[in-house]
Amino acid sequence: MMKQFTLTLIVILSLSACQQHSQKSLYQADNYTIYTDKVSQGEYTAQVLSPTHITSDYQSPANATFPNFIEFKFAINGKDNELPIGVNHTFLLEVNNKGSIEVPTLFFGKKHNSETKQAATGSIEPNTPISIRVDASNIIKALKEQGYYQTYQGDKIYQEDFKGIYIAGNLAPLSWDFDNLPGRTDRQLTDDNNDGIFEISFELNPYNEDDFTAKEWKLENDISNYSQIQSDVPLIDALYNMALDETEMNIEDDGTFRTGEEWPGVWTRDVSYSIVLAYAFTNPEVAKTSLMQKVKNERIIQDTGTGGAWPISSDRTTWALAAWEVYKVTGDEQWLKTIYPIIKNSVLDDMQTLKDHRSGLIKGESSFLDWRKQTYPDWMDGVDIFESRCLGTNAVHAQTYHLLGQMAQLLGDDGQDFQQEAEKIRKAINNELWMDDKGYYAQYLYGRNKLILSPRSEALGEAFTVLFNIANEQQAERVIENTPVVDYGVPCIYPQIPEIPPYHNNGIWPFVQAYWNWACAKTGNTSAVEQGLAGMNRAAALFLTNKENMVADNGDFRDTEVNSNRQLWSVAGYMSTIYRVFAGMNFELDGLHFHPHIPSSYGKQLAISNIKYREATLDITIKGHGSIIKSCTINNKEGKAFIPHNAQGHHQIVIELQESKQVQAVKHSQDNQFSLVTPRLQRNRNKLMWNEVEGATAYQVLQDGKLIASINNNEFVTEPSSVYHEYSIKAINPSNESFSSQIEAIHPSSSITVDATLMSKLSDNTTSGYSGKGYLVLDKKQNTNIQYSIKVDKAGTYLIQARYSNGSGPNNTDNKCAIRTLKVNGSKVGVLVMPQRGKDEWSNWGLTNLVTINLKKGNNTIQLSFEDYNNNMNGEVNRALIDEIKLIPSNK
Repeated sequence: MMKQFTLTLIVILSLSACQQHSQKSLYQADNYTIYTDKVSQGEYTAQVLSPTHITSDYQSPANATFPNFIEFKFAINGKDNELPIGVNHTFLLEVNNKGSIEVPTLFFGKKHNSETKQAATGSIEPNTPISIRVDASNIIKALKEQGYYQTYQGDKIYQEDFKGIYIAGNLAPLSWDFDNLPGRTDRQLTDDNNDGIFEISFELNPYNEDDFTAKEWKLENDISNYSQIQSDVPLIDALYNMALDETEMNIEDDGTFRTGEEWPGVWTRDVSYSIVLAYAFTNPEVAKTSLMQKVKNERIIQDTGTGGAWPISSDRTTWALAAWEVYKVTGDEQWLKTIYPIIKNSVLDDMQTLKDHRSGLIKGESSFLDWRKQTYPDWMDGVDIFESRCLGTNAVHAQTYHLLGQMAQLLGDDGQDFQQEAEKIRKAINNELWMDDKGYYAQYLYGRNKLILSPRSEALGEAFTVLFNIANEQQAERVIENTPVVDYGVPCIYPQIPEIPPYHNNGIWPFVQAYWNWACAKTGNTSAVEQGLAGMNRAAALFLTNKENMVADNGDFRDTEVNSNRQLWSVAGYMSTIYRVFAGMNFELDGLHFHPHIPSSYGKQLAISNIKYREATLDITIKGHGSIIKSCTINNKEGKAFIPHNAQGHHQIVIELQESKQVQAVKHSQDNQFSLVTPRLQRNRNKLMWNEVEGATAYQVLQDGKLIASINNNEFVTEPSSVYHEYSIKAINPSNESFSSQIEAIHPSSSITVDATLMSKLSDNTTSGYSGKGYLVLDKKQNTNIQYSIKVDKAGTYLIQARYSNGSGPNNTDNKCAIRTLKVNGSKVGVLVMPQRGKDEWSNWGLTNLVTINLKKGNNTIQLSFEDYNNNMNGEVNRALIDEIKLIPSNK
């Protein structure tokens, strides 16, 4: 009887202890609560059952309802060219007695009189068939009779470039992803009987098992070789083990890291950012093998990207950060000798191509934010993106040049020039991108010749300014205090772009959150650390995997454009919670430094065992909470929280933190905000006109990137000028603004146009749309060095630009951007960049970047040459057609 009473008492006490554990809150957000052993969000709960077992009943709210209101538009060659931006076909859907939906036949470029704009009134059942037809006979007639069809924008689509009509829209399986439409045969309409009526049928609300999360996670792989943790928070222990489990799943048979469950292969920036976060330390050999897969011709590979990758996408030097981190962890001298020439060659090419000598910044797309319309105005093409100066990309280059200087010194080479270049970029970031009124850095500069500041925050770049010491101590604190965060974490950008679906825009990425958390810990901002940790714990626990991304509005994973389970950098991001934040591990040339940061809610003790560092194995126990070290013992001897690089054997480290009351202000989340819609600007001679933007109270007129007028109407008349000017419009109200509109460039009458065929032998004319006698083919065999002597009546500053086409690939991916060096009177003045404009669309003409040159009075020699540093990422195909060269008088 006594034994039965004792056993019952033990069970009751155990249950009571578990209940108290569950009731202890780590963080209370507006929409969810993090407990020590569970996560609760509305009706959903993720529960830790053991360090190797978690359950979750989370379901995406998007599974519950599928609206019966559709918006869509048609797209010739998969491009957004049927109706003006923001104008779509809109229908309230009704299912007929056959259980399907039929939309009235539409005419391309025209709205139907039965279209409506209203909120959904109901839901559509899964797998409901729908048929959509468009009468495109006007397009077919124009192609046959005049050889081209002219869109509402004035662009000409020539018969030889016509690839078909596609559809984009808001309801799955449709999306607004115009960039990838040309490759989607399932989104292409067909005209089977050649009557000019194109049709497509598909199923709305397709059932997809990936829309539903797993019900439980149980450890599958052997993780005993990794560092093990034991804390006062079961949730942390279990989620860390899940990250180790997913790490093992992401290691391929060839010894490389897979990018994610949905993404096979090694991607340069993904694997690099992952290695810096965690894998240089936990999996150095896999890290090395993965990095070396992204090397070609002793240079770093820029993965396929906008306009044909490098130099439009220009963040390949993330590889250098990862390679250096591996060296700091391992001390492998042979590895250092291997990576140094690879990084040096890549940097030297970058400096020849990407350096903006006016501002000191590096050109090219935002690091990782590589899906054009997701973070840029919709009017910007590959050339415009090349000309942008972005926060994250510049931070990466500054750090790369700094590290390269250190490598050079270690190997007995002169690294002073690289250190000086690093300092120039740091200064330029602070001079050009710091916004003192907001207390953080701007997203980027954008435009054409004279650039405009985009005042959005860019979370990864903001974190880098702190981690890479670009921001001074006061700036770093302000960055962490002021960069906007929402309830579910730090969004990639803020505010969001309207009418663009979630992905980078209106998205939270766990790996970005991890770098942000690391930066928060570095500044000692405990409140910001807690908010950031809560976002990561919520997502990993409820989804039972480390997702690629989630919607900033609601924290859900389903409605982003693309997503994957066990995304490599998300997995590494969670592991960095333990290594980089809680333990504060920092690898330097002299050894391993510890700077722990543990919020009080996360318990009083964290033990990490089996830390393998070079020839040493470490067990570390961190007692207390805070970020100030009170005492440290190593093998029972007092000392610094530091292990030298030459340490050997087993070491016991005990760090006790000074428990002090948090003094900084609480980091508050903000409501997710969207900017105003970008105005659509048109020009009739010297008169600018634009549409009215909802929510705008005024419009700013910009000339050459500077404000010249703020008006309430929708028209502005420009003044005649003898030099080149650029005009654009911003919509504003007291608390918000839009992107600047597309640029309207006004050329003075004294501009000079040179038919490119005067520079070399005329090529055979097999495409259309050229303006003169013909065009020149530029590739690696033809016209590799061409020149022309041009006479000007007046010495001064000019802009030079070429009209070109590049049909080597689509405008959003591949690796065949064409590049040529521009010389004036024998001296290099810049490069002309000619991004891809559409697969096999050689009659699709555009303009290169503008290069500023100085001409003397009289004859001047203009030269285009192919140099070694002009090699693109393809290596073989570097081809463009040149129609004409423009010389434009400039005001500098």
